[in-house]
Amino acid sequence: MQIRELAVPDAYEITPRQHHDDRGLFLEWYRFDRLEEAVGHRLDLRQGNTSVSKRGSVRGIHFADIPPSQAKYVTATHGAVLDFAIDIRVGSPTFGQWDTVLLDEVDRRAIYVAEGLGHCFVALTDDATVSYLVTDVYNPGREHGINPLDEQIALRFPEEAGELLLSPKDTEAPSLAEAEKLGLLPSWDEARAFYAALDASRDRARDDRGEN
Repeated sequence: MQIRELAVPDAYEITPRQHHDDRGLFLEWYRFDRLEEAVGHRLDLRQGNTSVSKRGSVRGIHFADIPPSQAKYVTATHGAVLDFAIDIRVGSPTFGQWDTVLLDEVDRRAIYVAEGLGHCFVALTDDATVSYLVTDVYNPGREHGINPLDEQIALRFPEEAGELLLSPKDTEAPSLAEAEKLGLLPSWDEARAFYAALDASRDRARDDRGEN
């Protein structure tokens, strides 16, 4: 398994090693220990989600309040999507920027999106099936969105997505600038403080187990 940090800090691309034989293939699509090495703390997974999308479907940009927000570990189990990690943390050196990972049945990559980052994807095939492991249960009172067509963010959707299909919730979501004015966005400082608290919790747990 190879793990690479994206251009947006605290988002990672995970490429598993696939083992093929005459029966098919086997891979580890999630390893808590390997991800902990990269991220700095163990994920406390609370919920698993699956979505099935028509080609051109856009889901996002979504995020949740810190704390505790909701980190996501996402992969495609059928078809293909282009997944976006968007930095919406006010004060971040990459605020408003984004990076992508292609999730498909060929390389079977995953993406990790830390708490406080925006997340979005567009389906490149019909019946694109995406599975998410997340660190908190869905809490509608703490969930927010940004319009994925916001010109300030300027996500680039590939031609193979075809005509884009968006939910009313996403098309009616505020722009990045509007969300900032409304005080909806997390800050870089509070995100870093939250990550540091998670890292410290990991270190205390290791001390209790006598691993340090």
